[in-house]
Amino acid sequence: MALDAGHGRHGNNLLTILSGRRVGDGERKVLTLNVLLLGNRQSGRSSVGNALIGGEEFQTGGCISDIAMTTKPQLLRRNFQNYFRRQGAESDLMLRVIDTPPLMPRPQTVHELCPEGVHVLVLVLRADLLQDNTHLKEHVETVFGPDWRRHSLLVLTHADHLKEAGLHPSVYLTQTSDWLRALAEEVEGGVFFLDNSCDWPSVRGRPLRDRLLRLSARNHHRSLMVRTDVTLNF
Repeated sequence: MALDAGHGRHGNNLLTILSGRRVGDGERKVLTLNVLLLGNRQSGRSSVGNALIGGEEFQTGGCISDIAMTTKPQLLRRNFQNYFRRQGAESDLMLRVIDTPPLMPRPQTVHELCPEGVHVLVLVLRADLLQDNTHLKEHVETVFGPDWRRHSLLVLTHADHLKEAGLHPSVYLTQTSDWLRALAEEVEGGVFFLDNSCDWPSVRGRPLRDRLLRLSARNHHRSLMVRTDVTLNF
């Protein structure tokens, strides 16, 4: 599996997102998905990114004097060979995972990294340390429009703390705050609980990648375009 880190543009035309890559005498199909991580400081975005690519490339850790570990956009790519079958043929999955500084990134920044759009929005929150993120939905809709719900998945990190407390995820969702419960019901990708105690990102990453792939397939792998004409006041 090839791992590549970068900040430049890379991707497929919307009409040819499932492209052919020549390997030997044959041609290998490649599905490229742009995944954008969104969340506040210490939400666990980098841990989610590492789980998706199955490595430790995104820098993780806490904040020092309220300064986030991620201070500039970072894009990592990983190709998973023969990840799934489509129309009877083996296909690669190329994930392009974008992590940005906390809160909502500038629309122009997202457009520069993904000029062809974003296929999956991953909203990242901590299950054990919930903060008031009622602004998140408003900001996402401002940047991506009302269709953001069809392309979104909610990931609750540090779910191992729930296990330690003897709290089942389904019970947790019934007892959490109203705004989080409403957000969980709105996103069409559902809720994924990430166990941060696992030392091997590749182990916890496969179920998350499969969830992203299913969500994108439901949207026929169409991307969500960024509204670069809007201004965020925060």
